[in-house]
Amino acid sequence: MSLTEDQNQLLDQAKTALRTRAFFAAYPEHPKAYGADGMAKAADWFAGVKGNRFEELDAQSEKWIGAEESPYTQEQLGITYPSFSTDELIKRAIEIREGWQYLSVEERTSILLNSLERIKSRFFDIAIATQHTTGQGWMMSFQASGPHAADRALEAIAMGHDQLTRVQPNTDWVKPMGKFDVTVKKRHKALGKGISLAIGCSTFPVWNSVPGIYASLITGNPVIVKPHPMGILSIAIVVGEIRKALAEAGQPADVIQLAPDTQQHPLAKELAERREVKIIDYTGSSPFGNYLEGLTGKIVFTEKAGVNSVIIDSVKDFAPVAKNLAFSMALYSGQMCTAPQNFFVPKDGIKTAEGRMSFEEVSSAIAQASEGMMANADMAGPTYGAIQNPMTLSRGTKAQGKGRALIGQNTVSNNEFANARTAGTSLWEVSIEDQDIYSSELFGPTALIVKTRDTDESIKLASELAMEHGAISCAAYTQDDEVKRRIERAMERAFVPVAFNLTGPIFVN
Repeated sequence: MSLTEDQNQLLDQAKTALRTRAFFAAYPEHPKAYGADGMAKAADWFAGVKGNRFEELDAQSEKWIGAEESPYTQEQLGITYPSFSTDELIKRAIEIREGWQYLSVEERTSILLNSLERIKSRFFDIAIATQHTTGQGWMMSFQASGPHAADRALEAIAMGHDQLTRVQPNTDWVKPMGKFDVTVKKRHKALGKGISLAIGCSTFPVWNSVPGIYASLITGNPVIVKPHPMGILSIAIVVGEIRKALAEAGQPADVIQLAPDTQQHPLAKELAERREVKIIDYTGSSPFGNYLEGLTGKIVFTEKAGVNSVIIDSVKDFAPVAKNLAFSMALYSGQMCTAPQNFFVPKDGIKTAEGRMSFEEVSSAIAQASEGMMANADMAGPTYGAIQNPMTLSRGTKAQGKGRALIGQNTVSNNEFANARTAGTSLWEVSIEDQDIYSSELFGPTALIVKTRDTDESIKLASELAMEHGAISCAAYTQDDEVKRRIERAMERAFVPVAFNLTGPIFVN
């Protein structure tokens, strides 16, 4: 199976974007690009799949499991999935591994690109599945789990294809020896490492899983996808479409398998410890991620918890800054790994084009912008979404009793779902001594404004927290080039990217 002209063109565009880092999106993010009736059809599909077996995997089992709940209705979805033992999953992966590994790179690439076209036809179904398992707003569910995730998968395919084809498969190796030459005919093969395990999370089950899944598949490794028990449906659709693309090409569907489990009987540790599993992709808590990283004989990729900082030094106009930060905190109720948490503000305030702004004025402006977000009922519901895990609601209480509440714990109204489990932004002012509060991740819609001695102390704290506890994002606001350079260098030492002076439609998360 060779690549079609369209596939070659798509692959070239993706490779160019990889090299230049310029904007490229193969899959438009707007729903209108995929048909006017997609949302209505998806709603009908979702109504039909609830309370039934998910048959799209074409995998027969005597045992079917599932206990997903919609954060919007707080009702069980009643969908069950075929369940298999660890031994069965590993056995099937071993049986098909060699055949998949020895397919040509072009064949694997063609199949995987075809799978993305199949997934593209399911973007609306994946969106409603994501919405009612994660609590994301509908537009975020569509964009993140649909076109954005497909673009991430394409990136992995392009990167894999680029690396696998950069070395000639056959070489005549000739070494001059003076009066004669020595010739060795060499063959080079890029071989997969073995079985790959993708362990998904409950908040972004597709977005966080597909890069690792496709990176493993393009490099010849069979994949077992172990989703979070509360976030199976959306990634099950993706796995199902990949399996259909494999079968359509005459390849065993078990090149990729879904391994659902329950919170009472988890499979992740059992699968991860199998010696046959050589690659692990994981998104989730730091303790389990640290455990996975400690396993021997594995290549492990993790995205764990982090403490994300915002350093505020100086601005032209604080109003658009406050608005931008309020939206970043509100988006999906702070349940994104990049959501800002700690806002470091000097006790003497910050410089603006209009003069000095006191610490109290900065705090008040951020609080007022957040309150404005929550007061807009039409905007608040889709932006905040719903809380995926009830435990998230309890994490913000850590600041109570020590911090000063600028905005206490609260809820937001959702005009579409009256029973949605929601939480509005909770904003607290804490002192530099309250490290026990701001030095750990407060997953969810809780943010802290930390009063520092000066900007240098803000930079030092943000960098130290990132190095000690991890961070995925950092936002900084300064009009001083020297301060900007110091922030950049400090966060580079912690290997954390910095976004400077965001005030428009681009947000830190």
